[in-house]
Amino acid sequence: MNKYFRMTTMGYLIFLSAVLGMMLYAGIVVTSVTFNTDLYVGAQLLTQFQEGQIMTENFLRLSYVVNVMIVVIVLYEGYKFKKFERDTVTQVATFFVLATALLFSQYYLPDIIAMQQQGEAVTKSVAFLNTHKGSEINSKIFALSLLVLIVQNMRKACK
Repeated sequence: MNKYFRMTTMGYLIFLSAVLGMMLYAGIVVTSVTFNTDLYVGAQLLTQFQEGQIMTENFLRLSYVVNVMIVVIVLYEGYKFKKFERDTVTQVATFFVLATALLFSQYYLPDIIAMQQQGEAVTKSVAFLNTHKGSEINSKIFALSLLVLIVQNMRKACK
């Protein structure tokens, strides 16, 4: 591996790890704090609908980074594929990362935003709850497959 590609690989791994960290932080820390504001403020100032709107804005901003990540992964992994530096685990992980990232930013998030814009009553519907549960499952698959992709690339880079 030449010097410039090694540096590109390290930048790629750092970027992917940062995106994974952002996703985990938003899903674990920010969500638990946002939906439990009464514990930190001492009174119920926001409704669950308002807290959901705050979370949606957080995930909307995260989706911008995820979209950049999609482009970076396609370029990097596409280059490696053309250079015949491929293995099955990396290809499967890449597929899952790209599929779940696109589902997050292009399917679930716009759907949730559209339902929230229709009002609080819609967010209590079965359709909204199923969409939200699907996005949670999608995020877990995304995080796991991104971790696998990072580990696979790190393992190859450290040879």
